[in-house]
Amino acid sequence: MTRRTFLLVVVSGAMRLAAEPPRRIVSLIPAVTEMIFAMGAGDRVVGVSAYDRYPPQVDRIARVGGLIDPNVERIFSLKPDLVIVYDTQEDLKQRLDRAAIPFYRYEHRALPDIAATMRSVGARIGAAERANQLATGMEADLDAIRRRVSGEPRFKTLLVFGRDPGSLRNVYASGGYGFLHDMLEAAGGDDVFADTKQQSVQASTEMILARRPEVIIELHHGDSVKSTELRREAAVWDALPSIPAVRNHRVYLLVGDEFVVPGPRVVNATRTLARTLHPSVFR
Repeated sequence: MTRRTFLLVVVSGAMRLAAEPPRRIVSLIPAVTEMIFAMGAGDRVVGVSAYDRYPPQVDRIARVGGLIDPNVERIFSLKPDLVIVYDTQEDLKQRLDRAAIPFYRYEHRALPDIAATMRSVGARIGAAERANQLATGMEADLDAIRRRVSGEPRFKTLLVFGRDPGSLRNVYASGGYGFLHDMLEAAGGDDVFADTKQQSVQASTEMILARRPEVIIELHHGDSVKSTELRREAAVWDALPSIPAVRNHRVYLLVGDEFVVPGPRVVNATRTLARTLHPSVFR
């Protein structure tokens, strides 16, 4: 074998190796974990974040911390050939880079980013066809929801995703952009904070009174509220009887991780919001 032939063999072999899909994936992003499982590649996931809850199979997978506190030593011990990280995890990215461990940078802002991320991740892990099928189906389902509520009145809606239990302190609501805002708009609601230039708003009582929402929807996820506490938590809003949503008994508490994880279950979450806003359309 000549030196030139040898080099060609080595180079072509390296290219084949580089093109091989990853077999040991660590995902620090719950949304991406769900995407990988939906693509049928969940058997390749060897590590997940401390906050992954779905699908149930993640309970049997090693935990490696989260956005603020990734366990780098644990990640390295799992010998991953791909790590899914938040784009803001600069220190982790640098350490992975020094260790020559490939990583995928995750960014997310709006509802369309979910399908885009699904396609991008699918291409990265060698599941592009299945990822595109899922993304296309999700986009079609969201469009179907939009069409279904298109002729309905659009109620001014306060979409809350956090507050102190038992009080109206530290209320955090959807702002003028982001996937929560987009979900609400797709479901046929008008975000009362649509004019703000931020994803979330820390809403004071005065701000809520001024916006006069016609519907209040609270999203509770994980273990943040038990079913027996829902009625008591909803009654907290009775402290603001002048708000149309309270006066007309249109305060709803919805429980489920799918509302706050921008992944494949976003269609179910959007449909639930639409059904809450427009129950007559979904009978």
